[in-house]
Amino acid sequence: MNKSTLAMAVAVGVLAQQAGAAGFVEDSKATLGLRNFYINTDNRDGAGANKNEEWGQGFDLRFTSGYTQGTVGFGVDAIGLLGVKLDSTKAKSGNATGVSDGGTVFPTDGNDGAADSFGSIGLTAKAKISQTELKLGTLQPKLPVIVTNDGRLLPQTWQGGQISSSDIKDLTLIGGQIEQAKGRNSSNNENLSINGSNGSGNSNATGNNARSNKFYYAGGDYKLTKDLTAQYYYGNLEDFYKQHFLGLVHNWAIGPGVLKSDFRYFNSSDDGANGHDPAYFSSGNYSGSASGRGKVDNNLYSGLFLYTVAGHTFGGGYQVSNGDSDFPWLNQGDGSSNYTITDMQIQKFGRAGERTWQARYAYDFAKVGVPGLTAGLVYLHGDNIDTVNAKGGEAANGASEWERDLSVAYVVQEGPLKNLGLAWKNATWRTDLPNTRSQDENRVILSYSIPLL
Repeated sequence: MNKSTLAMAVAVGVLAQQAGAAGFVEDSKATLGLRNFYINTDNRDGAGANKNEEWGQGFDLRFTSGYTQGTVGFGVDAIGLLGVKLDSTKAKSGNATGVSDGGTVFPTDGNDGAADSFGSIGLTAKAKISQTELKLGTLQPKLPVIVTNDGRLLPQTWQGGQISSSDIKDLTLIGGQIEQAKGRNSSNNENLSINGSNGSGNSNATGNNARSNKFYYAGGDYKLTKDLTAQYYYGNLEDFYKQHFLGLVHNWAIGPGVLKSDFRYFNSSDDGANGHDPAYFSSGNYSGSASGRGKVDNNLYSGLFLYTVAGHTFGGGYQVSNGDSDFPWLNQGDGSSNYTITDMQIQKFGRAGERTWQARYAYDFAKVGVPGLTAGLVYLHGDNIDTVNAKGGEAANGASEWERDLSVAYVVQEGPLKNLGLAWKNATWRTDLPNTRSQDENRVILSYSIPLL
């Protein structure tokens, strides 16, 4: 049992003695989230399965308690996740080779096909003094240096501890330590890694499985004015990388609309074993390396501008990824997200040397009398990619890629079916990277949230 799990168990035991205290029950909430998820990925050209296709039903039960009375308030949160297979075959699961990563949606069963079901339970003990809160156990942070992925049937979760505070006006501080992650297609916790070292069949490099059980993070957001927020965050995956993040977000009323400017900068460098041990190396532009990988060395700059007026949102952005390595983030090889402006449905556009521009448009149909209906379109083009495809060992200098994402969603706003949602997401990705297959993908998601408490 790891330290955070032990501490959480002790805290929950103490809390159980006070569960009847005022505030704990009165402020408690419970919801059941239902998600019916279908995905169809068409793998263009190349060898292997031409199509990955899976369909399942997900259940996400969450309980959030209030706090006991007193100077220090105590509480507990719980999450129960269950995914049930409705349709999948070994050939179309996204794991036809039988590697241990699991498939597109489900974990792998004993016959290398999709498991009939999978699930987990997570508990989080919490304590609060004024506006400072400590949590131990299951976490789902969404910060510049660590982002929880929720792009499949069930969400990703993490194990660790976190403290946050908003006691100082206009300043939010947060810090913590993560020990393990539970993938979106898994019932099991696993240690942490990055692309190039996670031993995944989905990674740029197979054969290595270097891991760490210590990711430290800290930072904060400060509202300089009501329209301007400055951010700084630090993340350190022990034996892999150190990362500094600076952000600036500004909202400016121009004419009848608002212009949002979002500037982001990441500085990432090697830590510990990543500086000398090939098992811990990152993917990137390492043509002189026998493994095609090397130590983390990346500076990523980006700016995104969004102008919203009368239901329309027009946007454009640009991102530069400098350095020998690809942009690093927590990536165990089973589905992950990061805090770049280019984290899209299929790709992330953070390869070594890559320059990416994007254009986007979205519309909220509430402006024409259909509240709950939204649509969006994003196009990205990245070039100047300098990288070595470690699976094939072939260098790519000046390679390119592009992606077009289209989404339409509707959520019922009132009546007996309130919170019922239907979404369609379509993406096309093309690239001239060596030994890499272009993709077309469709997702259909039916969701429903039921308040229980």
